[in-house]
Amino acid sequence: MNRFGTRGLAVSAAILSLCVSATPAFAQATRTWVSGVGDDVNPCSRTAPCKTFAGAISKTAAGGEINCLDPGGFGAVTINKSLVIDCHYTEGGVLAGGNGIVVNLPLATDTVVIRGLDIFGVNPPSNGVRFIGQGSLHIEDCVIRRFNAANSFGVSAQPSGTGAKLFITGTTITQNGNGATGGGILIQPTGTGTVNASLRNVNVYNNANEALHIDAQANTASFQQVAIENSDFAGSTNGVNGIGGAGGANLIVSFIRSRAMNNSSNGLLASGHVVFLVGDSSITGNGTGVSLSGLANIDSYGDNHVNGNNVDGTFTPPVLPHK
Repeated sequence: MNRFGTRGLAVSAAILSLCVSATPAFAQATRTWVSGVGDDVNPCSRTAPCKTFAGAISKTAAGGEINCLDPGGFGAVTINKSLVIDCHYTEGGVLAGGNGIVVNLPLATDTVVIRGLDIFGVNPPSNGVRFIGQGSLHIEDCVIRRFNAANSFGVSAQPSGTGAKLFITGTTITQNGNGATGGGILIQPTGTGTVNASLRNVNVYNNANEALHIDAQANTASFQQVAIENSDFAGSTNGVNGIGGAGGANLIVSFIRSRAMNNSSNGLLASGHVVFLVGDSSITGNGTGVSLSGLANIDSYGDNHVNGNNVDGTFTPPVLPHK
């Protein structure tokens, strides 16, 4: 064979080698899809969906959205960029040992939305949704249940960044915690972190220890607020336990048009430098309805129903004016 033929064969072989060794590279898409019959080697398009949230997240651009094509269990996932996971119109299951969904955002401007998921703990469970880092987390129209190991919470929010935000709406949180530890929701910033939270139309039922635990002891200089509206906290040891720091008032909890019911120890419990503002709410069937100690205040707008408890307790006088 002449030298030209030899060179042609060499070039052809090199091209063939490149074709054989190359693997498909999928650009990140703004919207991706998962399906119970998908495969994580797919590009996560509507016609070639992925199998799991973890498989889809690497193929979804920051600020994009993962949707569910059909009912399925799509596994645990860690989210480290702005993202929406929306399975509002079908069964989007997360069956998880350990943490179901971890949200660890690097930027204060990052936002994650989790919507329409059934997050279910299996042995050994940790937390349903674990929020660390910073940024904003929205949990909407979800069910979070049976994260029932020691120190487990349905939602554990322990951000380390300043100005983190937590929004929970239309969500049921049940059967979490174990014995005298864990429970429904934990809001407890770490280090110099701060968090402001809003809970609206949230049902926190039948959790082992505390329905809602808010702890700002480590944040003596930073103001934080938790706003609760149209929500129920029932069937735990304590309904809502708010703990402020030892310094200036750094935690305000507003409890409006909500109920703390049938909790074995306390309906509303406050200690440290914390202020509760309670209006148009019902506190009934608890061991003690309203309980406070130290620098804590539990203030009433005068339109609440506190009765049927073993001990009703008393609000901090005088009655607040209506706004």
